[in-house]
Amino acid sequence: MKRILVTGGAGFIGSNFVRLLVASGRDVIILDKLTYAGTIENLDDVLGSTNTRFVQGDVCDGSVVKDLAKQVDCIVHFAAETHVDRSITDATEFVRTNVQGTHTLLEAARSHDLRFLQIGTDEVYGSTNEGLFTESSELRPSSPYSASKAAADLLVRSYSITYGLDEVITRSSNNYGPFQHPEKFIPRMITNALNDLPLPIYGDGLNSRDWLYVDDNCRGILTVMEKGVRGETYNIGCGQDRSNLEVVKAVLQLLSKPMDLIQYVPDRLGHDRRYALDWARMKSLGWKPLVDFSEGLGLTVEWYVSHPEWWKHSS
Repeated sequence: MKRILVTGGAGFIGSNFVRLLVASGRDVIILDKLTYAGTIENLDDVLGSTNTRFVQGDVCDGSVVKDLAKQVDCIVHFAAETHVDRSITDATEFVRTNVQGTHTLLEAARSHDLRFLQIGTDEVYGSTNEGLFTESSELRPSSPYSASKAAADLLVRSYSITYGLDEVITRSSNNYGPFQHPEKFIPRMITNALNDLPLPIYGDGLNSRDWLYVDDNCRGILTVMEKGVRGETYNIGCGQDRSNLEVVKAVLQLLSKPMDLIQYVPDRLGHDRRYALDWARMKSLGWKPLVDFSEGLGLTVEWYVSHPEWWKHSS
């Protein structure tokens, strides 16, 4: 697969994935609506390349999507509304972008016989107090965001069964790293600490996530794009479980800020307690994570310290 359409390619994970594709010599078309969570500045270092092209557009716009689908071999679908808190306030755009947008892309992929890679999330499995979610675990989403992503995954799978679409799905654990919008947990903790503002933690702070550095996830997605078996789902995790409180304390230590900046706030509605993935299927493709949490968090903190103009503009 030489020619790739990346939706949501100006966002956090999407822009990091575009860099990986460009480095691998692919021709890349980037489709992004440029909402608050996506900015063209995220692509400054790759848009000058002769093998990249940017198109500002909406994944729900069938005419734009169909035209771009004619020009590629594969669609990698990142574009999504992703912030849980926003979905709790109003789920309308989440249903529109995450479900209707996915349907629009699937129709284009089916018309042109393309490989379709759906970028999912571990949040579709819901919460578990113990054990690991496998790809065959029941989908039990807890928020409007995760429910819209589960609906998109099921729609993708139906196109494989009904129409024979060449599709694969990845579900990764919580990503962190450069270019993540400051509304998300780790960037918000870093930027608040840099401004000597309180670092708000929901509930008791013991909600646990498996923290996956974005470059490791992007390598995993590329591996699935190249080697993933048609009709399969692949969990991408790393076994780097940390509670929110542990993460915040680590951020404060890296920035030499006082622990009394931690502020406990009322818990979020429907807040999942723990996510944890079994990623043995990824190991079978030859992938493994390379960045442990302490290294990745250090790199992330360093990036936000070095790019204040980026996160102040994005906030």
